[in-house]
Amino acid sequence: MWTYQGVGGAVPASGPTMSSAFPTQADAEAWLGQEWQELVAAGLESVSLVHGDHLVYGPMPLRPAD
Repeated sequence: MWTYQGVGGAVPASGPTMSSAFPTQADAEAWLGQEWQELVAAGLESVSLVHGDHLVYGPMPLRPAD
């Protein structure tokens, strides 16, 4: 699942703090590819992919680098 971070890596004060679970990493990545703009519009800054208690990767910024 994806966990969401706001400004400075903080957990968002409102709204969802994580996505639902996905059957595979590829499914999670495909979902993010379709939804990242909506997450930015909701005020999120980065996401991390986790599997159980294991960090797969992240935090990954949602906005393009300057």
